[in-house]
Amino acid sequence: MKPTKRLPLFIVTGASCAGKSTACEILFREETDYIVLESDVIWNDVYDTPDDDYRAYRQVQLRLCAHIAQAGKPVVLVSGTTPKQQEPLPERALFCEIHYLAVVCDDDTMLDRVTSGRNIADQAHLTSSLHFNRWLKEHAAATTPPMQLLDNTNLTPEETAKKVDAWIRAAMEEHDHSTSRG
Repeated sequence: MKPTKRLPLFIVTGASCAGKSTACEILFREETDYIVLESDVIWNDVYDTPDDDYRAYRQVQLRLCAHIAQAGKPVVLVSGTTPKQQEPLPERALFCEIHYLAVVCDDDTMLDRVTSGRNIADQAHLTSSLHFNRWLKEHAAATTPPMQLLDNTNLTPEETAKKVDAWIRAAMEEHDHSTSRG
């Protein structure tokens, strides 16, 4: 079955422990106007292919989101990704547009969330999270399309969720307005 409804896709990205999944978990429990999908539920070691930038994993993500959107509601994909990993894929054509929001925080907050909040002691994991978090802050505006940044350093998960929801709703409203103009 090939999806026929081409809705917008919303991708909430960020480094491990930046707060994206925690905020989106709140939206998952409370939201009815869109569907929230945490990409970790489809992860399998067969997709651990850094040599091709996890291409098969990204393709499955997009296919799954497109099929879910056939219910008539946009999908919010929570995934540590970038436009460079999504936009070139053939599955990109399944969406009228993709919006990217990068959840970031300062280094000290990231360190605290990784070590205290999640009890992660693996230095490679910590280094990778810090590197991706910094990369997002430095490059989000220069990606194609650009990613919007949400710095949640001083926000609670509930405040972060409200800001993510506002970002989604603003883009949904713009999409509805542009499609009604024909």
